[in-house]
Amino acid sequence: QVQLVESGGGLVQPGGSLRLSCAASGITFSSYAVSWYRQAPGKERELVARANRAGDASNYADSVKGRFTISRDNAKATVYLQMNSLKPEDTAVYYCNAQFFVGRLQYWGQGTQVTVSS
Repeated sequence: QVQLVESGGGLVQPGGSLRLSCAASGITFSSYAVSWYRQAPGKERELVARANRAGDASNYADSVKGRFTISRDNAKATVYLQMNSLKPEDTAVYYCNAQFFVGRLQYWGQGTQVTVSS
């Protein structure tokens, strides 16, 4: 059974930091590109950051460049999202995604809430 389990969300003040984690099981993790998406109330889900299978290439949404960093540890089958200088507009449910390197097979986590508020 494939599982992606996110953790690390919560309430943080503007300017603060959080680190999200997503632990995968049931898949050969290194065969999957990994991404973080987010969805704010009333908005569509959007791509935040993506890392390739090796973790040596990544891309980011313009809104988070320079503030967020995606990384992965294939030995631990875990992907991380370090979020710094958080803004109220970063408030959303954050989802982990793993996409197989061939075809359209992909898996999603259940999401973790991030709220940025004073």
